[in-house]
Amino acid sequence: MQLFDPNNPNEKKKMIAAAVLGVAAIAVLGYVFFGGSSTKPTTTTNTPAKPSPTPGRIAQGPETPIDDSFFQPVVYNNTVPAVSEADRNIFAYYEPPPKPIPVPSVYMPTPTPVPPLTINSSMPSNVYARTADFSLQIMGDKFTPAVHVTIDGRDLPTRFINAQQVFTTVPAAIIANPGPRQVMVRNNDGQIYSNTITLTVMPPPLPNYNYIGIIGKPRFNDTAVLQDKGSKDLVNAQRGDVIGGRFRVSSISEKEVVLIDTTLKIRHTITFTADAASGPQFRPPVRVSDEEPQ
Repeated sequence: MQLFDPNNPNEKKKMIAAAVLGVAAIAVLGYVFFGGSSTKPTTTTNTPAKPSPTPGRIAQGPETPIDDSFFQPVVYNNTVPAVSEADRNIFAYYEPPPKPIPVPSVYMPTPTPVPPLTINSSMPSNVYARTADFSLQIMGDKFTPAVHVTIDGRDLPTRFINAQQVFTTVPAAIIANPGPRQVMVRNNDGQIYSNTITLTVMPPPLPNYNYIGIIGKPRFNDTAVLQDKGSKDLVNAQRGDVIGGRFRVSSISEKEVVLIDTTLKIRHTITFTADAASGPQFRPPVRVSDEEPQ
């Protein structure tokens, strides 16, 4: 079967029309893809303006009175409003810096100035309480005639011997009770002073007896019955007798016996009592005749 017959005029016309249409199609496609501009033309659309309402068209209503309190004056106080916090990470939080570890302070004692004067020793260095006035010798160095001895801050009359020795008399009132006493040497204004030494005041020896009875005689030659606290032995003593090797009987009465320390000259009083360990109180009868006890 033959598709195209060149001798047929109708067929020729169809072919010519088809060729023209093909060329036209190719020209249109070439213009669209290659010949046209990439920028689209701007199309301006004129929008008709809406007519504004005219006074004749506004609905008239009753007039509403204006409340003057609605309008408040604006007061400006020169205060700048706070700036809002800048955006930050909500997962971040403030970590305070570590506290510093305190460094332990080391106490540095203030050095004690060296005294201008020096005390090396004293004679005596210890005494018994309740004794009488006594002389105290201080040995040291750099003493002058302007210095004097002080005991517990009390100034005492001082005799200057030389730069290494001074003397003073200590009153009995200062050593009335046992305990240490602070001794130093200084001048009147305290600018020249010495180191401090200790004078020890010891308690005196006490008689170790209980007064448990009396044997009376008409000529006042009474006999005291004493009992040794340690051995429980009984001792009969009259006025003037020495018991325990150092205590002399000074007086005897039904209430007390007075003993004097023959070494320290200290007076001791023993009141009448009874030893609880010896049972009932023992008190020999007071005699009115000068007969010997049975």
